[in-house]
Amino acid sequence: MNLALFDLDNTLLNGDSDFEWSQFLIEQGVLDRELFEAKNLAFYEQYKAGTLNIGEFLDFQLKPLSRHARKLLDEWHEEFMRRKVRPMMGEKARDLVARHQLAGDVCVIVTATNSFVTAPIARAFGVAHLIATEPEENDGEFTGNVAGVPSFREGKVVRLENWLSGRGWNWGSFDETWFYSDSLNDLPLLSKVRHPVAVDPDATLRAHAEKHGWPVISLR
Repeated sequence: MNLALFDLDNTLLNGDSDFEWSQFLIEQGVLDRELFEAKNLAFYEQYKAGTLNIGEFLDFQLKPLSRHARKLLDEWHEEFMRRKVRPMMGEKARDLVARHQLAGDVCVIVTATNSFVTAPIARAFGVAHLIATEPEENDGEFTGNVAGVPSFREGKVVRLENWLSGRGWNWGSFDETWFYSDSLNDLPLLSKVRHPVAVDPDATLRAHAEKHGWPVISLR
């Protein structure tokens, strides 16, 4: 049995679903452009630089979910998938996932982006298992808070190991393990697998991959 792990944003997707969701809400007039666009850009730059304060970002990202009914949010998300997400789903990324699925590998998307945004994207890729930051819910509506450990940096390792344990698995349950990612923020999880793969990596991850002999590939 083998395990294939995939980061989502800027790895399987040719873009960042977290960033684009906020931009989509701005374009819809749901969020004030002057107030939110600069913050969205600033958080995105901090993420790329490896300096993101995940608590501050989640407060920014999850609070808008609490201001609208879940039914309306789901309707917006359908439009978001059509306009923003599906154009970012390239053939090479689909083929990579399909190769692992055809080999019978356990396939999991492991992403820092919240599960409201990413669960439909995982389904669109045909990946049944998703580990994402979980928005807190109350009677099916979002509270604006985060539930549990965010799936970010070392939190990805914690969340994944808890997920494996819940299925009676651990790292030793798998003959081979892969993790595909673009980001320096994923070095903790990349360092845990037997086959770390840098995908269209940022400069820091590229340098680390080249130093340690990790494969560097492109899905673009």
